[in-house]
Amino acid sequence: MLIENHLDELDGKRVGLVMNPTARIGETHMLDTLMTLGVNVEALYAPEHGFRGEAGAGEIIEDGVDQQTGLPVYSLYGASRKPTAEMLEAVDLLLFDMQDVGARFYTYIATLGLVMEAASESGIPVWVLDRPNPLGGNYVSGWMLDEEFESFVGPYPIPAIHGLTMGEMARMIAGEQWMNFDSDPELRVIQMKGWTRDMIWPDTGLEWVAPSPNLATFEQAFLYPGTVYFEGTTLSEGRGTDQPFLVLGGPETSLSEEKIHELNQLTDQLEVRPLSFTPRSIPGVAPTPKHLDTESYGVQITLHGYEFDPVRVGLKLFQEILNASPGAETNDFLYNLAGSREIDRIISGEVNPLEVNFGLESFLEERREYLIYE
Repeated sequence: MLIENHLDELDGKRVGLVMNPTARIGETHMLDTLMTLGVNVEALYAPEHGFRGEAGAGEIIEDGVDQQTGLPVYSLYGASRKPTAEMLEAVDLLLFDMQDVGARFYTYIATLGLVMEAASESGIPVWVLDRPNPLGGNYVSGWMLDEEFESFVGPYPIPAIHGLTMGEMARMIAGEQWMNFDSDPELRVIQMKGWTRDMIWPDTGLEWVAPSPNLATFEQAFLYPGTVYFEGTTLSEGRGTDQPFLVLGGPETSLSEEKIHELNQLTDQLEVRPLSFTPRSIPGVAPTPKHLDTESYGVQITLHGYEFDPVRVGLKLFQEILNASPGAETNDFLYNLAGSREIDRIISGEVNPLEVNFGLESFLEERREYLIYE
């Protein structure tokens, strides 16, 4: 839509790109497309995983140079997570283009807010090139973020799964003043054509481009909102295997046949099979996964459809596998992901994950004025 309708508005502008490998049209990265079209790109800004996607989760990104174009790349996932005034000196306009997953703990929405804050301080407009929310625009789930767990994986007071596109999220960040804006950010959303809120990724007909190295398929991204909680434990979330977030367990996990059968009754859209697996080092994807080279036991999840709530089902898997793993421990990162101590009541068995009430009515009301798409 940018190229069809707004390319001439970039004439004479020094443009900075905040992008990652999902910023593409077909097989071609937006940077290469814009350079071919003669846009004056002056600087690149790299979020978690890097500008062209060469880094694994949590790996520090260094400032550098894009090998294909020679342009400077400034890291937004290293010493600074917010662009400095110096980083923005060479640009008149920022284009922000990243495929999000629709989850609060996916760091691109935190980067979006910091970019908007820095741009407003420097008087630079931000254009968000909008893309679909893969989980759909109507699916909202998980606990609201409690203030004590605010972090880079929990930047705003929103539920774990928010149902917003990046453009809608930017509007809400600005409208709710979630960042320290000196003045109202100069924000523009380049809207999609043809996307509706009831579409999940397969409905778009678009090819899946991994938004991070461990979400290589939409199936992984769909269950990720519920199986991400394994990251806050000593159990494996499947990094170091070919199916992260669909392979779950640990060296001491022992699930009975009866329990596997019970998990298979959760929904006919999902199949749970017992599995032994050995996490291995995968450079650029999972260099040092938990239980490296150690035989582990647990389950392999296969999806047969998407008509279920991945947060609630994922929390049920989490509850049962954690309870079947003597010696497994949780850590404080679990609360950053959940955004709430309520997850303790799931672990203890006090609350059934399939029936938990997340209390999202006020958020759904609050977000309404920021929605762009029907």
